[in-house]
Amino acid sequence: MRSSPSFRLLPALLAGLILPAGVLAAPFAYVPNEKSASVSVIDTATDTLVRTLPGGQRPRGIATDGKYLYISEAPSSSLVVVDIDKAKQVKSIRLGESPEGVSVSADHRLIAAAVEESNSVVVLDARKRKQLAEIKVEGENPEHAVFSPDGRWLLVSAENAEQVDLIDVKARRQVGSIPVGKRPRGIGFTPDGKRAYVACELASTVYAIDMESRKVIAEIKAGTYSNGVAMAPDGSRAYISNGKDGTVSVIRTADNQIEATIPVGKRPWNMAVTPDGQKLYVANGRSNSVSVIDTRRLEVISEVPVGELPWGVVIH
Repeated sequence: MRSSPSFRLLPALLAGLILPAGVLAAPFAYVPNEKSASVSVIDTATDTLVRTLPGGQRPRGIATDGKYLYISEAPSSSLVVVDIDKAKQVKSIRLGESPEGVSVSADHRLIAAAVEESNSVVVLDARKRKQLAEIKVEGENPEHAVFSPDGRWLLVSAENAEQVDLIDVKARRQVGSIPVGKRPRGIGFTPDGKRAYVACELASTVYAIDMESRKVIAEIKAGTYSNGVAMAPDGSRAYISNGKDGTVSVIRTADNQIEATIPVGKRPWNMAVTPDGQKLYVANGRSNSVSVIDTRRLEVISEVPVGELPWGVVIH
């Protein structure tokens, strides 16, 4: 179907319409637009905008299981659940004031949301859509709470911190912290869960952490104000967005060296990689666009206009 010219034109003709996801082939990139109160949907095969979904009043963090979007929504201090096929909000779950990053466990059973004002992480049952626990962390104003691939751990970053906090998911409590640089933000795990990469904005440095020893094994200078982290599906690279520079740094995980630096839009923020690892999607908060990077050529191949102040990307 992808080889048909008429099929390739379809997403462009249907852009902006509300269509069931099954009409087009996955994967899609979902982009929450904080000021537009919407979620832009990009077909990753054609890099065209094909749908616009509701996202609450001010969407920030986003995660998905393929059927639903889970979005942190600031004005109501809630997690908004959106049915993708129906293009409809179906649930709003109270989290606490100023929720930020959201993640879903690999088995799609649990959702985690970082909540700034309460200095906590809320863990929810994805199927029952109810809160299971609110876990206090040491870092002030937590921004991201990311599940390890095996679902055993949550690694939590916070704006006012110089460490990432470690939560034992089963025990529902913080069990340690790992010193890093000032203002840790984005977090990414290698697929085997043995290593995590943390971007620290004020240090403009990425910290590679050995999860078994819970120690930093490498400090990698990235661009200015490094913040977002996305991992290649095979674990060979960590991609880092640099907010002030308007670039993405590419780190080889084999030797923790910078392989390339790629110019993108203004104020790049959070990112996501396609399941085949061939494209990286970068939300440019001040350009109101998403830069699409070909990871084989390590260059931008498309710039997709989205809503105002895109916060991140999730792909499924």
